[in-house]
Amino acid sequence: MSVMLLRPPGVYRAEGDTQLLTDVMRSEVQREGGFARGRRVLDVGTGSGALALAAARAGATAVTAVDLSLRSVAATWLNSRLHGLPVTVHRGDLFAPVAGPRFDLVVANPPYVPAETAVLPRHRKARCWDAGPDGRVLLDRICAGVPGVLAEGGDVLLVHSAVCDTDLTLDALDRVGLVPEVLAKASVPFGPVMAARAAMLEARGLIRPGQRFEELVVLGARHA
Repeated sequence: MSVMLLRPPGVYRAEGDTQLLTDVMRSEVQREGGFARGRRVLDVGTGSGALALAAARAGATAVTAVDLSLRSVAATWLNSRLHGLPVTVHRGDLFAPVAGPRFDLVVANPPYVPAETAVLPRHRKARCWDAGPDGRVLLDRICAGVPGVLAEGGDVLLVHSAVCDTDLTLDALDRVGLVPEVLAKASVPFGPVMAARAAMLEARGLIRPGQRFEELVVLGARHA
């Protein structure tokens, strides 16, 4: 990311997946004026606040960010103030802190790396990426819950690895009455975590033998 962000230990570092989602959010090819301009935006699982700040810079009328991690909440609040961008920050589990309001755009770059067990870490750095045996623990919860905070005509933008099965995400969004599509893809080499788990991923059939790259996918869905 081009914007310098303070990131305490244990807070997710904005990387290629964040940039890919940011590029789609700003794209005027996908939506005239971009997805954020003139809209109320919710960033779920904000981390250091990279997506929230990008939405504010892209012309959002209001930006709200949520994270379960106290360190992430503090980092996002501080980064928004340092950059002079108005972001409201809440601590809590996914959509629980914002029950009631409706948003025109929901963005999320949740943990999606398949892990050894279904137990999600709470107080280790691995909470930034561990997402259960198939990487879908948080993805499925976001897909199921997002209609409850999405305004009519609103959009949701999600980014994750194709290792988690893009079709499952499209189906999950379709089941809750949204109209989903794949908006962007990018092939990248495995990072340290994925590389360390390559043997496990192969054994589970999540990647091909010898595969050491993944496809990042941005999916969009509209509240028709």
